[in-house]
Amino acid sequence: MFELTQQEHEILRSQFGTLKRGEHSKYLPMAFTEQGVAMLSSVLNSSTSIKVNIQIIRVFTKIREVLTDTLSMKLEIKEIKKKLSNNTKNIELVFNYLDELIDKKDTTEPRKEIGFKQKTNKS
Repeated sequence: MFELTQQEHEILRSQFGTLKRGEHSKYLPMAFTEQGVAMLSSVLNSSTSIKVNIQIIRVFTKIREVLTDTLSMKLEIKEIKKKLSNNTKNIELVFNYLDELIDKKDTTEPRKEIGFKQKTNKS
């Protein structure tokens, strides 16, 4: 169990809308960790408390899955951005080479013919 920070308390209060402005509680609320809920379920023996604790543990598990998925998705997006950045540089390089080839082709003079030349008879 731990005490929420003032910022976390403000976020929760705005989500639940339980207190009006100016009606602040004297103490910050306490919250359970996943391990705290597991320990609480070992102490409480009623069927209702066991069902509630099972649901809370399932919620914690689902939150952990969502956070893991989000993290892996962020890493994949970063990797894709890196690849796209490299591809952009490569494409620019290819276009530069193509421009050089086009310029080279435009400025080339006809080559002087070499080799055996046959005399032609003009009759």
